[in-house]
Amino acid sequence: MTGVINVYKEKGYTSHDVVAIIRRVAGTKKVGHTGTLDPDAAGVLPICLGRATKLSDYLASEDKTYIAEVILGIETDTGDISGEIISKKAVDFNTEAIEQAVLSFHFDVRGKYMQVPPMYSAIKIGGKKLYELARKGEIIDRSARPVVIHDIKIVNFVPNKNAFTIEVKCSKGTYIRSLATDIGQALGCGATMGELVRTQSGMFSIRDAMKLDELKEIADAGRLAELILSVDKLLPYPQIYVTGTELTLAKNGNPLPLSVIDTATAAGLKFWVCGDDRIIGLYAGDSKKLRAEVMM
Repeated sequence: MTGVINVYKEKGYTSHDVVAIIRRVAGTKKVGHTGTLDPDAAGVLPICLGRATKLSDYLASEDKTYIAEVILGIETDTGDISGEIISKKAVDFNTEAIEQAVLSFHFDVRGKYMQVPPMYSAIKIGGKKLYELARKGEIIDRSARPVVIHDIKIVNFVPNKNAFTIEVKCSKGTYIRSLATDIGQALGCGATMGELVRTQSGMFSIRDAMKLDELKEIADAGRLAELILSVDKLLPYPQIYVTGTELTLAKNGNPLPLSVIDTATAAGLKFWVCGDDRIIGLYAGDSKKLRAEVMM
């Protein structure tokens, strides 16, 4: 099996748990996810199967959309409500001020947002994951990284909980926990993240995501292949069909002449190179050749 399944990860599972379950359900060892979701979070988690695992980084780099609860007046060591409370402050629940603080993170207002990743994250520094250090009580300096908040809006206010819900469309590498913390700092009262749901990851929507129990039932009925999206549908680049000498070159991952696409330049373009009734690889063009990026 080669392709991607749109999985709905429920709370309580790690992303690695989901990979292990899909590995058993699909009966294949080559399985990988396209962007970690915390155990307490739910939502879209695309899972790659077979040769499609080679495309995990491509899919993980897509924009994502989240619905997140922001709880004012407290800060935690993890940046979300599962952590230890490290600070409490009084809250002036001023909806206009909250709205201004939230919208200040929009790309149209701020441009790129320099975000410091939380200690409880899988980022490696000095060969060690931050969360491993955090569990030992270690806190180290982390460099701020540029991320983009393409869109952000308040979905609803919950004044009796000193909380509100936001919808965020953001670039790869954005930590919603850090965003919640930074919103709290902008308001001067601190904040932490409550519930989190990822509703979109690239082309994958929560509307079409399948829960693990549903996937097991479908697999038991022998219909799992119906849910697997092929790589050319996920990354809809033009397809080139090659034969003869060019087919031999492609199978060995060698560059191809521009004559296979009959154009003077292919700079900045990508193509699926196909032959022998299968996709051979993803090729990227420049002014002289097509060169293999990923062999399938």
